[in-house]
Amino acid sequence: MRLPTPLLALFAFSLLTACRTPAPRETAKATSPFALPPALASAQRIVILGDSITYGGTYVDFVETVVRTRVPGWRGEIIDLGLSSETVSGLSEDGHAGGKFPRPDLHERLARVLAQTKPDVVLACYGMNDGIYFPFSEERFARFRDGMIRLHQAVTAAHATIIHITPPVFDRVPITAKTLPAGLAAYPTPFNGYDQVLARYSGWLIAQRTQGWKVIDAHTPMTAALAQLREMDPAFTFSKDGIHPDARGHAVIARAILSAWNLRPDEDGLLDQLVANPDTPLLKLVRERRKVLMNAWLSATGHRRPGVTPGLPLPEAEAKASALGEKIRALN
Repeated sequence: MRLPTPLLALFAFSLLTACRTPAPRETAKATSPFALPPALASAQRIVILGDSITYGGTYVDFVETVVRTRVPGWRGEIIDLGLSSETVSGLSEDGHAGGKFPRPDLHERLARVLAQTKPDVVLACYGMNDGIYFPFSEERFARFRDGMIRLHQAVTAAHATIIHITPPVFDRVPITAKTLPAGLAAYPTPFNGYDQVLARYSGWLIAQRTQGWKVIDAHTPMTAALAQLREMDPAFTFSKDGIHPDARGHAVIARAILSAWNLRPDEDGLLDQLVANPDTPLLKLVRERRKVLMNAWLSATGHRRPGVTPGLPLPEAEAKASALGEKIRALN
């Protein structure tokens, strides 16, 4: 059986893992010419906003590592400002986090983030939390749409380019026993058809391309990859908790972004190598730098989410990040 092109890397990854592929010797060396789209090529700073999937940041690390491998001369920086539990809709279910705190609302911090980071490009990946794990409702959908429009307008008003990313898949299979059917008044655990809600949210985002929005679809390729891989292994999943993808799931998100940027992440198996070898020197440095800057900028810009690791003072974090940046450039 021949897998469709977007899924070849995932299948290749399973083979690489089975064969215990050694770490690549020249991960950071590109042999073919690549170029970022103009808005990204000229960007000095790219800020990525999102929920816990973005805060986890594995797809961000994959994207930056491939960018720096493919375009070693690029001197911009990527700052991950994902925040766990966050929504763009401002919604929160009763009893969230055991009643300790409501979900944070992006719009509470957005103006500060834009004013302080001064991004040239913003990527935003929201939706997973915005339906609050309930069945679809027009009211919640309206709040999601309104929040996205406000985000889009705020970034545009800050003279930055915004790129939206559709939400990843909610996978009920690994948590079927914990999911709930439609028709209930409350959902202390997720609605079993919640991915249908995310599919509608994703469809609306994609439709905004007709309004000139830049939208990268991660939900559709993740859905397709999951279905394809389950033909070989019915129990396969990207996320043990149904929500947070593992490295293979993050690779699907990264692949969607990198493919949209014409960086062909599967041309030489680069993305698969990073998934199979998370301790690749360049990827390790990128990951370390991301965490230093993320924690510092989250602290500097402020938020209302308890339990987030405080960052270094910004000048100290930037000095540390600069030193790591020199090591990254040395690998290019």
